[in-house]
Amino acid sequence: MTTAAVDPGLLERGGVALDVDGPRATIWLSRPEALNAQTPATWEALRTIGEALSDEVRAVVVRGEGRAFSAGLDRRFFWAREVDGMPGIAGIAELPDGDADAVIAGFQAGFSWLRHPARVTVAAVQGHAIGAGFQLALACDLRVVADDVQFCMAEATLGIVPDLGGTHPLVHAVGYARAVEICLTGRRVGAEEAVACGLALRAVPVAELDAEVDALVSALLAPPPGAGAETHALLARVADGLDPAAALAAERAAQLRRLRSLAAGEG
Repeated sequence: MTTAAVDPGLLERGGVALDVDGPRATIWLSRPEALNAQTPATWEALRTIGEALSDEVRAVVVRGEGRAFSAGLDRRFFWAREVDGMPGIAGIAELPDGDADAVIAGFQAGFSWLRHPARVTVAAVQGHAIGAGFQLALACDLRVVADDVQFCMAEATLGIVPDLGGTHPLVHAVGYARAVEICLTGRRVGAEEAVACGLALRAVPVAELDAEVDALVSALLAPPPGAGAETHALLARVADGLDPAAALAAERAAQLRRLRSLAAGEG
């Protein structure tokens, strides 16, 4: 395994680890002693990883070390102006509108690249996935969960809103009504419900999570790279609201690109 060209100091500050093995990358939230609580440095590290991964990487797995995926935002940042040189909630609130918007947009960039159709992304989730942890799992294309998973969108109950890109994929995954109920009540969603409502692809015992994710990623990487990428991009555009006629046109264009590529011997 190798590591992409990302500053090791940045990864350490963000509590993130990265392994790259050919077409597969694995991102670990690596603060198990803090239940992988996230900080702005975590989001900076995630954004930098997204920028640094080579085109060879076609699948990304996101997971947490230890017994939790992520317990959400590090509590030190709640209502603090600054922690470890990074802005807390109170510090952001004091900024002019444009500056505050830019800061939050920078945080979101750590998550949004995970939905780019250039790669398929899988969240392997066990234990708590709360707040920012839930939103990080939602940023991925697919979620495989352990049977002890506890999803929770706690932001509204704390007086804030989910602002790391979680609202759009949550509504798409579970529907508007259930998303409203999950977000406003802040209740926990376990493995059985997560699968039943479309939030998770499947649930397995904790001991089987690694093998299940490995098998899924191998299957996702099985198609030729060009065909896989084109198909993923088609589905992503439909999920983003492409109308039926435009989807048909997109299919025709993608197929023509594939046929010409195959005719040219490019695979």
